[in-house]
Formats: sequence, C-alpha cells, structure tokens
Amino acid sequence: MASHTGIFEDLNTKTMEIETIHGQIIAKANHYQAVPGKSGAKRIIKDGKIRAYERSFMQQCRIYRNRRISGRFRLFVRVFHSSVRFDLDNSLKTLLDCLQMAGAITDDKLCFQIEAEKKIDRYHPRIEFALLEVNEQKQLFYKQ
Repeated sequence: MASHTGIFEDLNTKTMEIETIHGQIIAKANHYQAVPGKSGAKRIIKDGKIRAYERSFMQQCRIYRNRRISGRFRLFVRVFHSSVRFDLDNSLKTLLDCLQMAGAITDDKLCFQIEAEKKIDRYHPRIEFALLEVNEQKQLFYKQ
C-alpha cells in the first residue's frame, strides 16, 4: 500500500507532510530473543516479526526516506493499533529506529519532542507521522 500526504497542524500553524505506514507497528521490547553467541555467551537479536515490520516500513517510507535530518526535530505521530492491548510508548522506539534505518533522520537522539496519539482501527492498523525540523536560534544573554 502506498503512502499518502496530508496535513498536521502544530502549535505554530506550520504545515507538515504526513507519511502513512500500513500494518501493525511492532514493539521492539517484546520481540527480542537470546541466541548463542561466540564463546558460549548469549546475544540478543531481533525476532522475525520485528525484522518483517522493518522491511515493510522501508518499502512504504517514501516521503521522508533519505531526508537525513541531522538537527533537532519534533515527531508528530498517530498510532492506529488493531487492539487496545498494544502500548503506545513501545511503538515510538520502533518508529524512531525505523526512521533512522530509512535515512529520514541521522540519529534518534536528536528527537526533542514527541506528540503522540493512540487510536484503535481493528481492520487497518497503521501509523501516520510527520517530522518537523527545529531551527532554534541560540538565545544570547545580555543586559537591558
């Protein structure tokens, strides 16, 4: 399914492009598995479900792919889960990691604000998101 463009209005009435990724977003916290590593030590790896979601995200992400946002940014997201049992907060880390994999952002630590909303759509789970670069002017201290 293709992504589409829409409008989010932020507090400063700036318009942003909305990207839609179809499918139930997977919470990474619940989808890691321990496997044998070198010298008998265990390693933690992503399971098949999270890898499948990441591949799906990469195929669907068109608007923000390779934007390489390298400064502070704000994330606006609506998560449409198929059930109330899914957590909103666990979805956010997956989204940020996928954005980094798609080259939309250079580093998820540059996210300075998240505005997130959880909704339920049993038949069409998806995420709708927009990124807004924050071009803050540095404030200089001076005497009046």
